[in-house]
Amino acid sequence: MQNVIYPNLGAKRKEILIGPAAGLDTCVIDLGKDLVLVASTDPISLIPELGAEESAWMSVNLLVNDISTSGLAPQYMLVDLNLPQNLSNETLERYWRALSRECSALGISIVGGNTGKFEGLELTIIGSGTTLAVGKRLKVVVSSGAKLGDSVILTKGAAISTTGLLSKIFSNVVRQKLGERIQSKAADYFRNISVLNDAMHATSLDGEEGVTAMHDVAEGGVLTCMMELAGASSLGMRVFESNIPISDETASICRLFQIDPYWSLGEGALLITCNPKRAPTVVSKLEEGGVHASVCGEMVERREGVFVVQNDKKVPIARPVGDPYWNAYYSAVAKKWD
Repeated sequence: MQNVIYPNLGAKRKEILIGPAAGLDTCVIDLGKDLVLVASTDPISLIPELGAEESAWMSVNLLVNDISTSGLAPQYMLVDLNLPQNLSNETLERYWRALSRECSALGISIVGGNTGKFEGLELTIIGSGTTLAVGKRLKVVVSSGAKLGDSVILTKGAAISTTGLLSKIFSNVVRQKLGERIQSKAADYFRNISVLNDAMHATSLDGEEGVTAMHDVAEGGVLTCMMELAGASSLGMRVFESNIPISDETASICRLFQIDPYWSLGEGALLITCNPKRAPTVVSKLEEGGVHASVCGEMVERREGVFVVQNDKKVPIARPVGDPYWNAYYSAVAKKWD
């Protein structure tokens, strides 16, 4: 990314206010008259174990998560479908109708894209989507906007999507090993992978001392998200690991699949930075919206790096090579867990 992708970004245009960079969720383009266009792109999936409808619902909400970090609600979507040749028209219809229903529920219009079937495609990734929103320039938040001394707030907790996905995909084994109650409650986490509600409530404050940056937790989990936001803002971060919520269901699922919840898929959680004086108000706004949130860190000088406080000691953290979710998933598939 640093050596090839970022140095080669086509033409330079003066209206691009925020372009691609590590840790950024969105681009921001000046439209004039105090308006900006915000956009983001992500893959979309059709996972057989989830089914067409659930996969479509998840795909829409994961696309929406990125653009939500701007503080703007998504308005438009472009969809590129690169489909395997053996995908039936019936499955495609169920997927597309579900995708359209969720877009409609969120106020998103599908305005274009591309569709085709291609030989050799056998992945659960079946294309990509681009979400767009237009709004006031002064209202837009970017993940590079954190300031020194800001409080760091996390919504929901660690490994939200890990908990929901594994408990749904391998429901029978989870039920057998952890019991009906844990499996059922863990599976409900799947419907918590959206951060649109989190972002809209967090940015509902007036004044200049509200939210300064937001970044949605995804691949690599909560700690990776923290490293990305700190890097994007050219700062370090002091992390209070004990303040990162890990529910009983998440802890049980992660023990079963031998996963470290702090580093595993975490879609559904949102990282927020704000003036420390406003942190209680931001947390209160989130709680009013039905979103549990906790202050779990603070922004520090870049030279301090990103570190966890353990027993009054600073323990530097480094991003692992890969997300442990995938090893757990493929291991369970190899063992024929169902």
